[in-house]
Amino acid sequence: MNRRKAANRMKPAAVAPAAAPARRDRRAALRAWREQHLYSLFSSLGRLAARPGATALTLAVLSLTLAFPLLFWLLLDNARQLGGRLDDAAAISVFLKPDLPASESEALAERLRARADVAAVAIRTPEQGLDEFRSRAGLGDALKVLHYNPLPTVLLVRPRATAANGESELVEALRREPRVDLVQYDLAWRRRLNAILALAERGAEVLAALLAAAALLVIGNTVRLDIQGRSEEIAVMQLLGADNGFVRRPFLYTGLWYGTFAGGLCVMLIGIVEWALAAPLAQLAASYDQRIEVHGLPVAGMLGVLGLGAALGWLGAWLATSRHIALGQPR
Repeated sequence: MNRRKAANRMKPAAVAPAAAPARRDRRAALRAWREQHLYSLFSSLGRLAARPGATALTLAVLSLTLAFPLLFWLLLDNARQLGGRLDDAAAISVFLKPDLPASESEALAERLRARADVAAVAIRTPEQGLDEFRSRAGLGDALKVLHYNPLPTVLLVRPRATAANGESELVEALRREPRVDLVQYDLAWRRRLNAILALAERGAEVLAALLAAAALLVIGNTVRLDIQGRSEEIAVMQLLGADNGFVRRPFLYTGLWYGTFAGGLCVMLIGIVEWALAAPLAQLAASYDQRIEVHGLPVAGMLGVLGLGAALGWLGAWLATSRHIALGQPR
């Protein structure tokens, strides 16, 4: 028993010397991998700085390619406010009888809220309507001569869904109400607005896809020219036993730098365009009683542009290097 216990105590001491070299080898391999990536990262940046003219032209093309669909998307997103929110556009305006008491208006609104096809009902009193008309129309002094308020109570009914063809059943039910004087719901205009916005969104998506492909081609062609200029250096590395990953790594970082810098220039370009258009947009917003809040690219969007540019640069460089590696030797 004493011999067995002694042997068990000696086992960890025998294993430890064998495990220590393995851990040192893993640390050395990890350190070498990190140093190779850092060298490729900064050496590729130095190569870009060594040719500032060509680098500046490539970055200008890439930044314009990225900025054009983003500016179109921002224009579309801000233009939505000119027609109002889609939820407001879908609301049904129900004009009640002029002399209808407020209690009956409230009762009708509550009954409509209980319907399964109604999402919400808002009541606009005659006083609220007159105040809104006075502030928006600029006829405050002229309206002071009125001895009574001619505006009726209006219910703004937002339906959950409309019928596939023609008017919705909700609109027909509202028109049959004895306390309702007029129902206004331009279904054709709303469908036309939705179709225009959907077409514009699809156009922005197609444009973004085409320009992203153009950015890939620009980065891929730039990296291909760089590969051709360093073909002898790559041939020597391959003769010395460098694998495909080692050969591809500096060009991947070159594409990464191109994409990241292009994304940063794109954000700066969008900011310049926003600054140039700030004054006319402010005048347009003032004409709508400052009910339009013009917005630019948010911080999350800026970070997304940088990430998208870096991803496109990396992918374009990977495609270019993979093609030449597949051919055997870059030339």
